[in-house]
Amino acid sequence: MPITRPLAVLATVAALVSIAPAAAQAATTPSDTVSASETARVWGPYYAPGKRAMTVGSLVAVGEDHGDLPTADTVKITGKLYDWTRDRSTCGWAVFRITYKANGNNLPHKHRSIRDCSYRTAKPYSFTHPDVYQVELKVCAEGRAAKPSLNCLYAGTWKTLYLSK
Repeated sequence: MPITRPLAVLATVAALVSIAPAAAQAATTPSDTVSASETARVWGPYYAPGKRAMTVGSLVAVGEDHGDLPTADTVKITGKLYDWTRDRSTCGWAVFRITYKANGNNLPHKHRSIRDCSYRTAKPYSFTHPDVYQVELKVCAEGRAAKPSLNCLYAGTWKTLYLSK
């Protein structure tokens, strides 16, 4: 009788050890894996001055082409923006500067802005852009407006999230 309990425990442990690799493999979906032609990066947290706003997220670059001008076929950016200002008239901003390949070898850029005016509630965001050369980020906290101010766009430094090499 005293030997049966340790044997039962050993049998249970052996069963769990044999099941664990199969369970781990089943838990990994194709979206969790990154192929050789994809670059995945987790970034952040990045803060506005005074830590009045914060954003964190990930970036996946698919199909990097290293021809004359290296670019990614598509870049997908996902994240969450937090507004930590208590004033209802102030919002948190995540501003992305996306430099992309245009006709020929031109490299124009455009801004993609996300605004969150809900104190301590995360605002999720996700977007894609084709033919990307570089992605940069700036986080600001300023008055409620339709777009970020020139001060937010041009004062301070941009954080590089992705640069095709």
